[in-house]
Amino acid sequence: MSGDCNTLPGALRLRFCGLDFASPIVLLSGCVGFGEEYTRIEGFSNRDAGAVVLKGTTLSSRLGNPPHRVYETPAGLLNAIGLQNPGAEHVVRRILPELDFSETRFIANVSGSTVEEYAQVTRLFDQSPIDAIEINISCPNVKEGGVAFGNYPDMSAQVVEACRRVTKKPLITKLSPNQTDIRENARRCIEAGTDGLSVINTVMGMAIDARTRRPVIGNIQGGLSGPAIKPIALLKVHQVYEVAKPHGVPIIGQGGITTATDAVEFLIAGAAAVGIGTALFYDPFVCKKVNEGIAEYLRGNALASVSELVGSLRTGRETQDAPVSG
Repeated sequence: MSGDCNTLPGALRLRFCGLDFASPIVLLSGCVGFGEEYTRIEGFSNRDAGAVVLKGTTLSSRLGNPPHRVYETPAGLLNAIGLQNPGAEHVVRRILPELDFSETRFIANVSGSTVEEYAQVTRLFDQSPIDAIEINISCPNVKEGGVAFGNYPDMSAQVVEACRRVTKKPLITKLSPNQTDIRENARRCIEAGTDGLSVINTVMGMAIDARTRRPVIGNIQGGLSGPAIKPIALLKVHQVYEVAKPHGVPIIGQGGITTATDAVEFLIAGAAAVGIGTALFYDPFVCKKVNEGIAEYLRGNALASVSELVGSLRTGRETQDAPVSG
């Protein structure tokens, strides 16, 4: 499906895991519901994004965590929603038929508490019109005492392998920054069959009410997003890019992107596309501004395509590695 997004400059177009994106912008999971979250806002359009990642979906419906589930912090946002969703069958049968696949690409976000559940949910989406599947490996593994799949390369690879066996759709694995070596995890996920990588998921944190001496978030801890994590995300994208580039595995870079300059920095670090999430909560029209800014940057630097920016970071090694003449 090529989509009907002819209003965006051609320089913004790219191919990601075999899919045509009209823009490098991806709307991140949990920030736009199941694609309809912002439709009530006059002037908002999914056409401003190359892809939309749907809310995290599990096999059975979930009510999520107790409140408070969202809390604003300096330069960031803590959230612990707890994967509230109506279940995979409901999403496939009731929600997907209501989406306009001519607007943009739609990517499912698969979550689970066991390897088997990941595979079951992936199989359901494989039999749907969804364009691609993102694997959220930051979920706790109930069979291993609640440790997160994404924090251990062996478990990450097991999930990717299980999902790969039941679908031919593009698989994108969302990597956690809350681990020892994100590069090793990326390598194992690539070997297990992932087609793309999302870098990064939220950074774990907490907030305390000094008056009551209690945690603000009902789940005690939550995921921190927003500008506060941007330097961390940029480094992780750069590190993963060095592993992914030889295999031709593209990256969706994310973490604190609020402006076109932020987006350009992630592209330079190695991201092929950029994810926007928290910024949507206070500026629903941020995507249009970011697209315009990226296009202006490309024109100002005589670049014909956004893809020419990807991985163009100048580290100084270029001069060191250059052949010496004479």
